[in-house]
Formats: sequence, structure tokens, C-alpha cells
Amino acid sequence: MSWRGIAAIVLVAAALFSGWSAWNNRDRRSQETVDPDRSSYVLRDFQMTALDKDGKESVTLQAPYMQSSAQDKSYTVQTPLFLVPDENGGHWETRSKTAWISADGDKAILQDDVVANSAPGAPDRTDFKTSRLDLLPNENRAVTDQQVTLTQPGSILTGRGFEMNLDTRQYKFQSRVKSRYVPKSAR
Repeated sequence: MSWRGIAAIVLVAAALFSGWSAWNNRDRRSQETVDPDRSSYVLRDFQMTALDKDGKESVTLQAPYMQSSAQDKSYTVQTPLFLVPDENGGHWETRSKTAWISADGDKAILQDDVVANSAPGAPDRTDFKTSRLDLLPNENRAVTDQQVTLTQPGSILTGRGFEMNLDTRQYKFQSRVKSRYVPKSAR
């Protein structure tokens, strides 16, 4: 056999191997999928303000970390601070260790050591603590079915299940309500 015949056989074998290799690589790439737990994006050390339908501030969120879920477009936030405007021009400050926010932003579920404080200059300072709180900024409401401790000047209320209108600061407990009067001399 001449050198030309050997070169032709080697070239045909290389072409066959090259075609087979390209075909195998194409199949592997088409089978790759996106990890459903992967984030669409991550925000670090941020502040964002959501507006209501009239263009007024609905809620402001500050946090060191937030990630968006690629699967359902919801958000997970670490150590959030939610600032919800009140009727007097101040802001309710609501903190927790973690929060989940729906994709459309109409519901935030705060969990683990939830603490809410009325605006610092409010006439009747109100603070409450619970383990979970559903914040509904479009309705200016906060609700929970957990145990809540509410502190105001002169009284401490505890109960299970709680709903509060953040505009008017009107609240109601659902059950197991206990009240404790704290005289001025003890404050």
C-alpha cells in the first residue's frame, strides 16, 4: 500500500471520529437543565421602596442580603428592616431574622424574632413581638396566628392571634388575651 492510501485511511478515520465526537457533545449539551434552586439574582446591602397604586410609599425594605427564586420569582431576605409609613408621617420599623416576599410584593412573611416599633415620635409608643408576622403593605395590615406581646405606655398585652391596621394603629387579639397594667412609677 502506498503512502497515499495510508493517508486516505487515516483521514477517513479522523473524519469519522470527529463526527462521532461532535454528535456526542451535542446530545450532552441539550440534556443540561437549570438548577431550580438557583437564584435569578442576589442583592447585597440594599434599600428599595415600593409604591402603592397612587404613587405613594407603600413600604421600604433595607437588608444586607436578598435572593430571588428562579422558580417562583419570590424573594428570601436575611435580617430585613421593613419601614411602613403611618398616618403621622413616621414609619413603623419591623425587623426579623428572615423574611419571604411574594413575587408581586403584596405579602411578606417575617419569621424568627419579629419586632415591630411605631415611629419614634409617635404620641403613644407601641411595640410588639412575635415569632411570625404576615405584613400586607397594600392593605397596611399586619397579622399573625402566633403569640404576641404588645407594649404601650402603661400596659403590656399578650395574646394569640393578632391583627393590626398600621395606618390607624388599631389592633385586635384573637384569643388568650392577658393584660398587665404598668404604673408610671414602675416605668
